[in-house]
Amino acid sequence: MAPLQQGSFKRQVEVGRVVLLNNNKLAVIIDIVDHKRVLIDGPTTGVARQAWTLRHLTLTNLVVKGLPRNAGQSTVKKCLEKNDTLNTWAKSAWAQKLAQRQVRANLSDFDRFKVQKLKNKRRVAVNSTVAAALKKA
Repeated sequence: MAPLQQGSFKRQVEVGRVVLLNNNKLAVIIDIVDHKRVLIDGPTTGVARQAWTLRHLTLTNLVVKGLPRNAGQSTVKKCLEKNDTLNTWAKSAWAQKLAQRQVRANLSDFDRFKVQKLKNKRRVAVNSTVAAALKKA
C-alpha cells in the first residue's frame, strides 16, 4: 500500500494568518468574506482595516495564535505584540531579502560604482587564490 500523499498547500487562508501585501506591508487576516476576499488589518504596519482580494496578497508562514474572528484593532495589536510576530518576520530570510532589495533599489550612481569596484576586487582575489591552488596541485 502506497503512503498517503501530502497536499500541496502548506499555507491555509485562516483567521490570524499574517499576509504580505503587494506594497510589502504586513497585515493579519481578521475574517474571511468569501472565497476571493478576506478582511485584513495591520494596526502596527499602517494598513487600514479593509476587504482585500486574495490575488493581491501573499500568505506567509506566520499565524497569530489566539486571535478571535472579527477582532478589534486593539485586540489585533495586543495579539501581534504578545506573539512577537513582527520581530519573527524581521528575522526571516524572506523579510531580509526584501530589505536588501529595497537597499539596492535606493543606491545612487556612486554607490553602484563602489559596489562594482568591490566586486571586481573580490573577483581578482578569488581568481588569484584559485590559480595559486591549481598551480600547487
